Amino acid sequence: MKAVVINQYGNKEELVEQEVKKPNAEANQVVVKIEATSINPIDWKLREGYLKEMFDWEFPIILGWDVAGVITDIGSNVTDWKVGDRVFSRPETTRLGSYAEYIAVDEHLLAKIPDSISFEEAAAVPLAGLTAWQALFTHGHLKEGEKVLIHAGAGGVGVYAIQLAKSTGAYVVTTASEKNHELLYSLGADQVIDYKKENFAEVLKGDIDLVFDTIGGEVAENSYKVLKQNTGKLISIVGEPDYEAAESYNVMAKGIWLQPDGKQLQNMAELMEEKKVKSIVGATFPFSRQGIYDAHALSETHHAVGKIVITF
Repeated sequence: MKAVVINQYGNKEELVEQEVKKPNAEANQVVVKIEATSINPIDWKLREGYLKEMFDWEFPIILGWDVAGVITDIGSNVTDWKVGDRVFSRPETTRLGSYAEYIAVDEHLLAKIPDSISFEEAAAVPLAGLTAWQALFTHGHLKEGEKVLIHAGAGGVGVYAIQLAKSTGAYVVTTASEKNHELLYSLGADQVIDYKKENFAEVLKGDIDLVFDTIGGEVAENSYKVLKQNTGKLISIVGEPDYEAAESYNVMAKGIWLQPDGKQLQNMAELMEEKKVKSIVGATFPFSRQGIYDAHALSETHHAVGKIVITF
């Protein structure tokens, strides 16, 4: 089968098209013919070698951790899925990712794509949507009536976080450049702060229950100032937060790493079917060496709106 791989760490030039062995389904797996995948910052961070200490993998490495497609083969123990099912998944993090025509996925990590949702819309969800879900609910314990600040609302994770927070009845504040304000209000944001013109730490008055930090650095440091003392929480997906700063402001801080989860993804699918959550696909590229190259280039700008999707 065709795949886009890297044979060493480095820049986008290391992305190459290569024939690789088509996967087989182990007992508790299915094989999915991929119809669409999407790009996440972890893809190019791993390509550049920033995560090689964490993932000690042999080359070639197939990047990509979002899958939407059709089951073509099922393992001997699989009873809940059948050939022909439309599914999406955030598979386990292995060196055999989704920049390929087929992928083997553990059955417990699968979710059914609703009939009303396209493969492109589904492919945008798994990594970014589950990251938002786990930050807000698994770790942030966001509840109806609470106030949440979501940084970088127009980004791949932010667009899902806004909608998920709104679906639970929270008051949603987010940061974005002015050109994206209209989109974010349409997704349910109650207040959008233009980070280029305003300092969110001066606009907000220390009554935020939860900050979802997708940026880190100075933004994270300033976020402690807007949290409610004693009960406020900061959840970060960009490394370990400054625990001393959190203690000095008398708030809780936590760095998280995504855990693939088929049940949570099925919950997302139901919200999509109910039109409470939708994917914002900002750009699509074809599955080819050039398509992946161009998609990485766009992702690296940090200015893509919503998700970047690869179509097969």
